[in-house]
Order: sequence, then structure tokens, then C-alpha cells
Amino acid sequence: MPGYYDYVLGLIPLTLFGFTGGLMQTSLALTQALPVAAAVTIGIIGHALFVRPPTETRGTRRSNENGRTGQFQNAD
Repeated sequence: MPGYYDYVLGLIPLTLFGFTGGLMQTSLALTQALPVAAAVTIGIIGHALFVRPPTETRGTRRSNENGRTGQFQNAD
């Protein structure tokens, strides 16, 4: 099931290309439409990073740290 960040990753190119094309249909030049669409895309990325920041779920650990002792596993 797709989560919030899957939708954000899909919205980034869709917004960039869709807004650019849509704004070009309203008689804006490419050099005007692209920065506006990029600003909207940056807003979506900023929302994903700062308003709803990614958090690590309780059951997943990415390090080799042992949960009981807090020590790293021996490589030998």
C-alpha cells in the first residue's frame, strides 16, 4: 500500500511537467512557466521534509546496534 512519501515521489515529476505544460497553455513562455512549476515542486518537497518529516518506525533499525545492550555487534 503506497504511503505518503510514495505519493510525494510521484507528485514531483507530475507537478513539474504538468504545471509547466499547463502554464505554457495559458500563453506563458517556457522560461516563465518552468520556474513557477519548480517553485510549486519545491513546496511539495519542503512539505514532505519539514511539515511531515520522515520518522523511523519502532520495529525497524538500520544500524547494527543490539537493542538490548546498546552495543554494536562484533564483526569477528
